Amino acid sequence: MPTARPGSPVDSPNAISIPPEIEIRSLAPGDDITAFRTLNEKWITKYFTLEAKDRETLNDSVHSILLKGGYIFMAYAAAEALGCVALIRMRDGVYELSKMAVSPRLRGRGIGRRLLLHAIAQAKGLGAKSLFLGSNTRLKNAVHLYESVGFRHVKPESLPPMPYSRADVFMDMPLG
Repeated sequence: MPTARPGSPVDSPNAISIPPEIEIRSLAPGDDITAFRTLNEKWITKYFTLEAKDRETLNDSVHSILLKGGYIFMAYAAAEALGCVALIRMRDGVYELSKMAVSPRLRGRGIGRRLLLHAIAQAKGLGAKSLFLGSNTRLKNAVHLYESVGFRHVKPESLPPMPYSRADVFMDMPLG
C-alpha cells in the first residue's frame, strides 16, 4: 500500500477517493443535462446571483448551446458527474469557454484542468480560431488556471459582448 505524504488528500480522514479513470464525455441533445445545470447553479449562487443569461443557458442548454453548434463536456467517475465545461459557438471559429464547474467537494484535484485541456483540444480539433471567456477577480483559482494554460487578459471591448454583470476578467486564447 502506498504511503501518503502528511497533509496530502489521501492522508486526510475526510479524503474522497477519486477513481484513477475520469471519463470526459460530450453531451448530445436528448442526454440528461441535470448535472450540468446543478453544478453551475451551485457555484454561481455561492459567489454571485443567477442572471438572466445563466437561467436561459442552464434551463435550456440544448437550444442555447448544443443546437447552436456548441458543446457540453462532462467529467464522470463511474456514474457520478464531477464537473463540466461548455464551448458556446459565437461565430465561425470563435467559441466562448463557459459554464465550467467542478463539484465543490472535489475541487483542487485536477478535474478542472482536465476539463479545460479537453475543451481546448476539442476546439482545436473543430478548427476553432480562438476561445474567449469572462470570469471574475473573486475566482482567483479559476483565473490562475486559465492563465496557466495560455489564456491572456484582454480588454472587454476586444471580445463579443459579455452578458454577465459579474464579469470583470476578460481573456482569450488564439488557437492558430
